[in-house]
Amino acid sequence: MRQLLSLLAAAWLLAGCGQPAPWRQESYVFGTRVELLIAGMPEAQARAAGDRVLREFDRLHRSYHAWQPSELSALNEAIAAGRSHEVSAEFAGYIREAQAVAAAGDHLFDPGIGRLIALWGFQTDDIQPRLPDAAAVKALVAQHPSIADLGATQGQCPEPRSGEPKSPPSGRGSGGWCVTSRSNSVAIDFGGYLKGVALDRAAASLKRDGVANALVNIGGNVMALGTRDGAGTPWRIGIQHPRPQTAGGAPLATLELKDGEAIGTSGDYHRYFEVNGRRYCHLLDPRTGFPADATQAVTVLIAPGASTGMRSDALSKPIFIAGREWRGMAKKLGVDAVLRVGADGTVSATPAMQARLKIEVPDLKLEVVP
Repeated sequence: MRQLLSLLAAAWLLAGCGQPAPWRQESYVFGTRVELLIAGMPEAQARAAGDRVLREFDRLHRSYHAWQPSELSALNEAIAAGRSHEVSAEFAGYIREAQAVAAAGDHLFDPGIGRLIALWGFQTDDIQPRLPDAAAVKALVAQHPSIADLGATQGQCPEPRSGEPKSPPSGRGSGGWCVTSRSNSVAIDFGGYLKGVALDRAAASLKRDGVANALVNIGGNVMALGTRDGAGTPWRIGIQHPRPQTAGGAPLATLELKDGEAIGTSGDYHRYFEVNGRRYCHLLDPRTGFPADATQAVTVLIAPGASTGMRSDALSKPIFIAGREWRGMAKKLGVDAVLRVGADGTVSATPAMQARLKIEVPDLKLEVVP
């Protein structure tokens, strides 16, 4: 069954004693809890800025939902029917960016495997403990569905041949981008990408509204702006232990986030089910069609820069799925700061991450991997 206690996911705010509390607003979007904290400005101004962020989150959630009617599901329906489909410039941009991210990680994380995710029963709000038909999984894997199969070109889609239905345009404005697919087995699922995009959108929106100090937490994908009090006190967050019962409910570690940094965690405790005592998580290995099982959790810390939020979300996935080869994948992706908990509970970190961590679990042995 799904572990509801994991809604806080990988990180949460750790309040400082004696400091003025930031203004806080919470919501539930992208299938997880969203927490927004803004410091150093009047509540009315903070509330207005926060409301704009949450409205944008809701728009992104509705526009790119994988299993409810949306712009994304309309494209998936067209792909399955072998049709081209017109999308917005925004949607086309996300497809192209996700293609580049997937290619950089050898497609271990591939948003084009939506049909495989659905086959495992993870495209639902009510996950059931039920294994898919093994033959169906094998047949789908043999088709190698990938977001790389999609092409997005500017301009309207050509008129369909006589007797073929025409896909209605989707997206904001007039569309203007035509998406085609080499394979009708492709279905997009932005579940491991969109939360990071939302972090970047939130940061841009807050800055436009004059917010210099904020923390945005989307189910454990966290971005920091400025400081907690606007006077130099850093935002301090905790990284959840993937097996909290072994840590007495305490975080695995804590760290201070600097201005513009983002942190993201992929864990086998977010969305999963158990059958006969074995855990099956939503992080699927496209090579096998089965959930990756060599890792409990991976946390990455991303420096300020272009698409920091998106990278914090998307880049933790191929490192998680790479299993024992996680360090090589992190180097390939240019991610210097990584914390990993293996399937056997072994905790490892790169030197860059180890230097930032304060381990909170007594007697925990941390292996530093160069």
